[in-house]
Amino acid sequence: MAPHHLPFYLAPGSGTDTLMVVMGVFLIGTILWVGTLYWKLHSLPERMAHKSQKLQFEFVAVLGLISLFTHMHIFWVAGLLLALIDLPDFGTPLRSIAGSVEKIADATPAADGGGDVPAEAAAAPPPADKPGSAREKEHSHV
Repeated sequence: MAPHHLPFYLAPGSGTDTLMVVMGVFLIGTILWVGTLYWKLHSLPERMAHKSQKLQFEFVAVLGLISLFTHMHIFWVAGLLLALIDLPDFGTPLRSIAGSVEKIADATPAADGGGDVPAEAAAAPPPADKPGSAREKEHSHV
């Protein structure tokens, strides 16, 4: 009583359901593709900050991890905004100013009471081509 030709979407009585196998493979492939797309989108701020060598790269990475574990998208948006903004580099000019002031003052690390300067280097007299301190100049004419 059964028809001789069944449509392709019906499984034969004794055999493998081909449509179910194809749809299972398609479902697994789609899940992997969507997951990869999600990870690429999620790591977008971190990749942007790393590519442009931003100073706030670590902060952007931490915001991305926080947004991943808390599912609060505001952290991801904040990381994206930080990745797009150039923060000024205050450290390099301040280090340059500190080095210049140290040269002007002719300060040695041992005179400050700290540092890992050997005793021979700390006890050595200053080179002859450098002028002495203002106090030495005042007492040199006496």
